[in-house]
Order: sequence, then structure tokens, then C-alpha cells
Amino acid sequence: MPLIYFLPPLATVLIWSGNMTINQLTVGAIAPSSIAFLRWLLALAVMTPFVLPAVIRHRDEIYRNWPKLALLGLLGMGLWQGLAYVAAETTTATNMGILAAMVPLLTVLLSALILREPPTLGGVFGGVLAFIGVTVLLGRGNPLSLLQLQVAFGDALMVVAATCYALYGVMLKRWAMKLPPWVMLYAQVCFAVLFLLPPYLMGPMTPVDSHNVWLILYAGIPASVITTFLWMRAVRQIGANQSSIFINLMPLFSAVIAMAFLGEQVAGFHFMGGLLILAGVIMAQTLTRPLVRAVAADKTSNAQQ
Repeated sequence: MPLIYFLPPLATVLIWSGNMTINQLTVGAIAPSSIAFLRWLLALAVMTPFVLPAVIRHRDEIYRNWPKLALLGLLGMGLWQGLAYVAAETTTATNMGILAAMVPLLTVLLSALILREPPTLGGVFGGVLAFIGVTVLLGRGNPLSLLQLQVAFGDALMVVAATCYALYGVMLKRWAMKLPPWVMLYAQVCFAVLFLLPPYLMGPMTPVDSHNVWLILYAGIPASVITTFLWMRAVRQIGANQSSIFINLMPLFSAVIAMAFLGEQVAGFHFMGGLLILAGVIMAQTLTRPLVRAVAADKTSNAQQ
């Protein structure tokens, strides 16, 4: 496989990781409700001239599936990013990158629950390993502190946000629609803008100025439109499974970018928690043998002996 095929998913994850730093830079510069709404409004404006003709052609299919598209827009654009902006106020970009890397593992677990896909060896044991990693990270190196509910609010929100995005991926797989990718994305963004409008209007409505306009531009174009194009290209060239492996690089990229631009320091619990989560995610993606079949095979082997 040509190495150039790995550039789109690598660039996508790099831009996503950079967005974790952007989330931190928004604190004090623009309200979470403002940037959450304005970024998708900007993305919608950029896509409209190119995608609207196709949207009109597929309007009947969009109308038939509008409740599904609305929920996808809420989960994948509204809650995933909206919660991340709020989380940035009480956690670090490094923590956000590590917790965001849980999405592939959460997708495996939710697929087993919702899609009735049989749990795999990697899904179960990787899930346990990653859970331990999360407790190390949330407990700042002391998992027992979680018993006293000593968890940063931002870290808890990022777990919820990652769960929303994982659920988005699962429902996207469950609801196969006869719509081109860009048309489906455009419809979801329209609903996301509608969902994010009330919080934006309720304020605080931060005015756009020279200090925050570039944050909106980065979030609205590279982190929304460009990454969508690159990710769809990656899935088409190397497949969804191989593309998702690159998400494992988010903790590393996020930490490096945060150290360079925010001066964040990486502590031992970041390494320990990050490695455990990363190991759990990789295990879930590589050990795809169904757990039930494995247990049945062991029983059969013992009976024969």
C-alpha cells in the first residue's frame, strides 16, 4: 500500500489534536456556546455553495430520514464538540487528547450493546485495561481518589463527549441511508446549527474580534470541513478499521502541541493512564476473535481432554 495513503488519516488526527489546544485557547477568549455555534455556522456557509445542489436533488431522502439525521447532528457535532469546549475550562488539552482516544474502544463496546455484535476478546480485556487507565488519569495518579468523587469536571465531561461521539459512529453504521457522504454531513450540520442556536442566543454571546476570529476559523474550516474530507478519503483508500488506528496518536499529538503552545507539563500519571488506555484500544482493535466462540472452543478442548 503506498505510503501516501496514510497521509489523510495522519493529517486528520493531527488537526483534531490541534483542536484540543484550540479548545484551551478559547477559555476566556470566547464563550463555549458561541464558538460551538459559530464554527458549525461557518462550516455550513463554506459547504453550501458546493453541496446545496446535491442536497436539493436528495431532498426526499433527507425528509424521510430527518429524525435520524437530527440525532446524528446532535451527537456528532452538537454534544461532542459543545461539551469539549465546556470541558476545556476545567481540564488540560493533554487530558482531553487522551480521553478522546477512547472513542474507538467505546465504539466497540457500544456496537456490542446496540448492534448486537458479539463481544470480542480484545473488546472485553481491552475495555478493562482502558478503564484502569481512565481511573489513573481521572484520579491524577491515585484511582482511589475517585471514591471521594475527586474528579475534574472537565475530565468527566470529556468522557461523556467521547461516549456521544462513539454512539454517533455506531448509529451512523446502524442507519444506512441512501445519501452521498457530503449530503449526509451537510444535513447533520444543519441540524447541529439548529440545536446549538438556543444556547448561543441565551449567551453569553461573545462578539467576534481579532482575538478569537482565528479560533473560529480553525475550528470551522480545518477541524470541521477539511478533516471530514480527509477522513472520508482515508476510509475510501485504506478502510475504516485501519483509519481508526490513527486515532491512537491523538494523546501523543495533543500532548506535544499542548507543551509547545500552552506550556503544559506532562506528569507520570499522564504516561501511565495514556499507555493503559492506548493498550486497551489497540487490544480492542486487533483481538477481534468473538469472546463467546473463544469460551466455547475452550470448553470443547477441555471436554476432549
